[in-house]
Amino acid sequence: MAPTHVLITGVTGYIGGTILSYLLSSENASVKDLKLSVLTRNDDRAKSFSSANLKVYTMRDLDDAAAITAAAAENDIVIHTASGYHAGSAVALIEGLARRKRQLELESNANANVYYIHTSGTSNLADRPISKTYLEPRTFSDKDPDIDIYAYLKKRNEIEPYSQRTSDLAVVETGLREGVPTTIIMSPTIYGLGSGQFNRLSIQYPAQMRAAARQGRAEYVGGGKGVWDFVHVLDLAVLYELVLLDRVEGRRIVPVGAQGFMFSATGTFTWREVAENIAKAGFELGKWSDAETRSVSLSEAAAKWVAGDEQLCELGYASNSRTRADIARELGWRPKRTKEDWAQSFRDEFEEVLKKEHGK
Repeated sequence: MAPTHVLITGVTGYIGGTILSYLLSSENASVKDLKLSVLTRNDDRAKSFSSANLKVYTMRDLDDAAAITAAAAENDIVIHTASGYHAGSAVALIEGLARRKRQLELESNANANVYYIHTSGTSNLADRPISKTYLEPRTFSDKDPDIDIYAYLKKRNEIEPYSQRTSDLAVVETGLREGVPTTIIMSPTIYGLGSGQFNRLSIQYPAQMRAAARQGRAEYVGGGKGVWDFVHVLDLAVLYELVLLDRVEGRRIVPVGAQGFMFSATGTFTWREVAENIAKAGFELGKWSDAETRSVSLSEAAAKWVAGDEQLCELGYASNSRTRADIARELGWRPKRTKEDWAQSFRDEFEEVLKKEHGK
């Protein structure tokens, strides 16, 4: 039997780099039998992956649809981590898999197994309690038969378009149109140092840390009462492997298509707790003389953390977004990191932020 070819995008980034390094070091026999390849921008970093015995596909950028589709068309499974906010690249990858499927079926006169795994986030489900634009009190479960996540995302996007939601909807609809099974892993805040070759840091907390380092104080929006979930990046890499194996080994527990949504939460926090942990880490690292925090307005926070985008700031740094990863547990996912690990991670991440800021 021919080996399964798996293409991973975003490998110079935080999530994709960690997933790649985890799969390359996996002791699982089925993973060792996979033919892994990567898709990355055509720059000096691309050369570094060739030495790991990986096939390297290159593209100009995420708008290079022709190169993206061509790369996917030579693979059976795609794990897309490069961006959850760019619908065009996701569509191009799925269309490439559809091309692969048609070619294999012409050659064998039998159904071909292709599969697409998309990386998204739970800000898609978040409310807007500061502006009072939208309030959402519920906790979402990916096993709750009373919550149709796809329908919910469509409804929310009609009320207020948001590019990450738009991308998720494009994934589902393109997959259904092209006959390609799709699964979207919607992760909450991802924390901890990654294990990839290049970027080892996430987005949310480091943005707050950089701003805090500039102004000498950790901040939160309003009362900082919004509740979110977290997952450690190394626990998340284990989940991606399990989802991949579910398909490769034919168990098919993971849902696809309009039902193909999964969560990956392992614990909860408030945004005020984030500021307090940043303040503590900065104090321990000698960045300021006390561990006090400060409340700021949404507009102030947006200017400091996300280039003035108040929608993104409220959804990603001040909202409520609560989920339960029930399908992952059914797969056998047993994340190792606890809330204590979460709290202790701030110092390591802040130290890494400071090193990058000073070019070390």
